[in-house]
Amino acid sequence: MLDDYLPLVIIIVFSIILGVLVILLGTLFGPRRPSEKKAMPYESGMVPYGPGARRIHVRYYLVAVLFILFDIEVVFFLPWAVAFRELGLPGLALMIIFVIILEVAHLFAWKKGALEWE
Repeated sequence: MLDDYLPLVIIIVFSIILGVLVILLGTLFGPRRPSEKKAMPYESGMVPYGPGARRIHVRYYLVAVLFILFDIEVVFFLPWAVAFRELGLPGLALMIIFVIILEVAHLFAWKKGALEWE
């Protein structure tokens, strides 16, 4: 049974080794001439003003987390749709419950103002 996973393990190990090797080679052989201009934050070719690390309002992170949450939950629809005929009525009932819970979370976030952008 574990023989089925051998190609996957080989690909993962090869990817990790290749990633580490590329980063290591770039660090060892890449040009290193630090200067004040290179250390400045990049502003699309414009002269930057203010500090490079600005404080970002927590709403930005909240919207990002909500997007990831709902995006990942929507991914559960594909396997359900593929196996819909085998799951039958119990599978449909469980998916309806899942959608209701998802919509309750959506309405809660909406009511709390998490989706408002000022």
